[in-house]
Amino acid sequence: MGVVVRNLQKVVSLRRARLRKDVETLRHILGIQKFDLSIICVDNRRIQQINSLYRKKNQPTDVLSFPFYEDLRPGKVPCPLHRDELNLGDIFLGVEFVMRQCQEDRTDLHGALTVVAAHGICHLLGYRHETEDEWTEMLQRENYILTEYNRLTGQQLLPLMKRCSQDR
Repeated sequence: MGVVVRNLQKVVSLRRARLRKDVETLRHILGIQKFDLSIICVDNRRIQQINSLYRKKNQPTDVLSFPFYEDLRPGKVPCPLHRDELNLGDIFLGVEFVMRQCQEDRTDLHGALTVVAAHGICHLLGYRHETEDEWTEMLQRENYILTEYNRLTGQQLLPLMKRCSQDR
């Protein structure tokens, strides 16, 4: 299966093939190519519903991650016992929310979606940012991922957490 990208919104024009390719590159950098993951692109209304239901925050957001392995220690790759456990989980991207941020910051939407996807993958791999130490650890991992991504692609993407740390 690999990476499944579903676009369940109609607000933002989205190139799924590019997003899938970018996420495949992130998986390669992290050495998690054998694991499946899903990227679900939604609008503000849907991401707000999910955020309200699961995090009790009644507002739209950029990314929500739902790990298959809930108690994974940060940076540890799961050791599945069966083929059907080769799944990291699901990432919901609030593409309308991200698009509005890009318009304010005058940044590229697809680059921003790659950064947000990298952030989501970090969550699937056990990283959190609820304390200062967790935030620092996750920022270091995002820096590494995006530095490697930039080296491989020629992009100049920056970690989400440098720009957006209000949700710590």
